[in-house]
Amino acid sequence: MNDIVFEVIEEEDGGFTAECLTEPIFTQADSWKKLRVEVTDAVAAYHFDGQKPTHIRLHLVRNEILPTA
Repeated sequence: MNDIVFEVIEEEDGGFTAECLTEPIFTQADSWKKLRVEVTDAVAAYHFDGQKPTHIRLHLVRNEILPTA
């Protein structure tokens, strides 16, 4: 298995949520540092049979609204 990609969203009320784009893996954390640990743990738990991906990619999606007037 190659890379596994997570879409990460920074929540309005703080913290982050991460959802894998190819596997049913989802996790969340209060900080970026903690999210990295949680994602790594979630991937290890999901791939307990030893077929772990080579890399985990975290793709941060930021939804920012700017006023035009």
